Amino acid sequence: MTVELNVDLTLTEPQENFVFSDAQFPAFVGGFGAGKSDALVTRLMIKKLLYPQFNVGYFAPTYDLISLIAWPKFEERLDAMKIAHKLNKSDKELKIATGGSCIFRTLDNPDRIVGFEISDGGIDEFDTLDEKKAANAWRKCLARCRRKKPDGEKNTLAIATTPEGFRFVYRTWERDAKDGYVLYRAPTSSNPYLPDGYIDQLRSIYPANLLDAYLEGLFVNLTSGAVYPEFDRRLNHTDAEIIAGEPLHVGIDFNVYNCTAIICVDRMDHPMVLAELTGVRDTPALAQMLIERFPGHHITAYPDASGQSHKTVNASLSDLQILRDHGITVRVGKTNPSVKDRVNAVNAQVLNGVGQRGLQVNTKNCPTMTECLEQQVYDKNGEPDKSSGKDHAPDALGYLIAERWPIARPMWAF
Repeated sequence: MTVELNVDLTLTEPQENFVFSDAQFPAFVGGFGAGKSDALVTRLMIKKLLYPQFNVGYFAPTYDLISLIAWPKFEERLDAMKIAHKLNKSDKELKIATGGSCIFRTLDNPDRIVGFEISDGGIDEFDTLDEKKAANAWRKCLARCRRKKPDGEKNTLAIATTPEGFRFVYRTWERDAKDGYVLYRAPTSSNPYLPDGYIDQLRSIYPANLLDAYLEGLFVNLTSGAVYPEFDRRLNHTDAEIIAGEPLHVGIDFNVYNCTAIICVDRMDHPMVLAELTGVRDTPALAQMLIERFPGHHITAYPDASGQSHKTVNASLSDLQILRDHGITVRVGKTNPSVKDRVNAVNAQVLNGVGQRGLQVNTKNCPTMTECLEQQVYDKNGEPDKSSGKDHAPDALGYLIAERWPIARPMWAF
């Protein structure tokens, strides 16, 4: 079904791609001033005109976003289209002369999103919600989108938002995107109608780690206490794969039911993370997986030094001895390097890796390693946080890097 609009929409390219997207669950993720709310309102108005007798729904985190942004934008669009309308603020409903309404609801209490049906919906500034509330709100809004369309088209639910770190939007539309979940990214620079100097003004007031989010619309760690703040999944990425017979260098973090191995190669004295094993039950299982998955490779392990006494399964064997019994060479000191030394060694390689002279990660093969380098932060005591589960892969990598590529390399290093 098509609809003719006798109005100049003046959409940017990213806006147009989103507004007319055939995806069931499109997401418009953009920087400040990229026209996110305009795009969402325009998309909903078109959906409304396609099915005049049906209602559409607009959802936002707060009442202010509805009253100060959504209502004026909807009325502006309708006025431009010369379509009569009446806003009932107490019912939070905009009645449209062509039939049906646009229903507005806030997300401050998602459990109140009940009692109505819509054909299509949109959620504005979705990423400002914490992950648990956002997941609940998504389910509640999705449940409202159930008015059956006469042409058999699917009900749709779109979002528009500025990215706010690694939250529900990142997980749902980028990391774990399913069929129908399509992300449209819009940098601030995609909007030619912004006032002169707007982007320069943003650059002057926001630190570098926020500009990728607020200017480019990228998912980045917004916490100022990021442990690895310079890691960038684009700049530190490599498509390299392990070559047959190539020596492997494996950082290992021992944990009962959650052993982690980060598999690296050394090319031209540069560390490359090309594979990972995570969530492994115990040390015997990890050792067996290493020799089975990488036959024909000489494997050198750089484990947690506590593995000399810590036992993940067999009280009569240390974790290190279990590795040796599987033919794996073990390089480890009597004690672990300090946390600070490990972190500094990894960060030095991260910075060098941007110029392809240090750490590079095959982010497709190593999603856990990538996510942990992006997301691990310092806790209130100034130590790398261990409560979120983002510590195992960086610890494993840190043991390897600090041993093989320390900040102050000893003369005997090879």
